[in-house]
Amino acid sequence: MAKQLLSSNDEIIPMKPDAVLDAHRRIKAHINRTPVVLSTMLNNWLGHEIMFKVEGFQKIGAFKIRGALNVLLALKEQNNLPKEVVAFSSGNHAQAVALASRMLGIKSTVIMPEFVSKVKQQATRSYGAELILTKTRQEAEARASEIQARGARLIHPSADDMIIAGQGTACFEALQDGVEADAIFAACGGGGLLSGTWMAAQLLAPKTKIFAAEPKMANDAAQSFHTGKIVSFDQTPMTIADGARTLHISELTFHYLKQLAGFYEVEEENIIYWTQWLQHLLKMNIEPTAAMAMAAAYQWLKTQKTKQRVLVILSGGNIDAATHRQIWAKDYLEQVPQI
Repeated sequence: MAKQLLSSNDEIIPMKPDAVLDAHRRIKAHINRTPVVLSTMLNNWLGHEIMFKVEGFQKIGAFKIRGALNVLLALKEQNNLPKEVVAFSSGNHAQAVALASRMLGIKSTVIMPEFVSKVKQQATRSYGAELILTKTRQEAEARASEIQARGARLIHPSADDMIIAGQGTACFEALQDGVEADAIFAACGGGGLLSGTWMAAQLLAPKTKIFAAEPKMANDAAQSFHTGKIVSFDQTPMTIADGARTLHISELTFHYLKQLAGFYEVEEENIIYWTQWLQHLLKMNIEPTAAMAMAAAYQWLKTQKTKQRVLVILSGGNIDAATHRQIWAKDYLEQVPQI
């Protein structure tokens, strides 16, 4: 069940889009410059040009390393690098914090709900973090706050200026590489990727529309967008798009999400449909959370009367065996995408 949250009296001081440029300067030597790819077959079927920024080829297999590294490298520049960091996560942020911490030689503790992907749990341990599992997302956030109170620096998955600026570098790279798009689509969990994407577009393509994709069964951000007040879930929504299993967005990301052109709420079946098709067409692992952005783009393209150019940010490619089985329990490849 969702409920509205009362806003605090803290004033949001928005970053300037140049923060994304600064973030890219800071992290570019430490990350992969991921490719932009397309499927000629898909473009012919749909009659539009769809380009994909593939963050599954990023370190840790997802865009999240961009934000985590930006936080720690910015602190290092300020001679304020902590001895220990702590984070809570539904998966990819955990790996990002673990790897970024190892790269800078500091201790990391990560708290995750026990239902998180086993692949993401094991990767987090392999990158050197101390991993603590809890029953619920609420317990994970509370445990992280306790460790923060003991002196660790909390790296929030989305409610941090440096996280947002770092995540925006994915879109920044695509635009810098010459991508011209009428619209850009990305998945919404905590809203950090979309907030950064909006800022990157303001820097290099201010006329481009930015749209969010969110699971219909985990639509707290979409509800917040439409009502003007932050909406929260009491329990973690168990969508197959595990990167979007957040309870609520923050006031910081809400400030940026309100600037978007709109939200698309995607049914679970459509998330699975596009996960199958993108894996098949692009010949790579695509997380359901990432494929959800294509599902949203498809909904938008069906309303367009002229040919459009679209950039879809594929946020990651980390999938465990259980999720693979769930994705492929029913074969959707006989249903060819058409408009």
